[in-house]
Amino acid sequence: MGRNLNRVDLTELIETRPGVRSGKPCFVGTRITVYDVLEYLASGMTESQIVADFPELTVQHVRAALEFAAMRERRLASA
Repeated sequence: MGRNLNRVDLTELIETRPGVRSGKPCFVGTRITVYDVLEYLASGMTESQIVADFPELTVQHVRAALEFAAMRERRLASA
């Protein structure tokens, strides 16, 4: 599978802040965790539905959640 050359810089969209959602990775400026978005996708919600329910997020945020999860999986697989 080819890699997307238009990847986002995850550090622009995802941050970890002590005391916010128990230090879980959240989208910058929100309390919405990457895990929340991944769970919504796993439950069958579409990118459009997530963005409609959480107007502070964009499709780029949803895709960043997927990229974040893929990166984490690659790290675990290579450990």
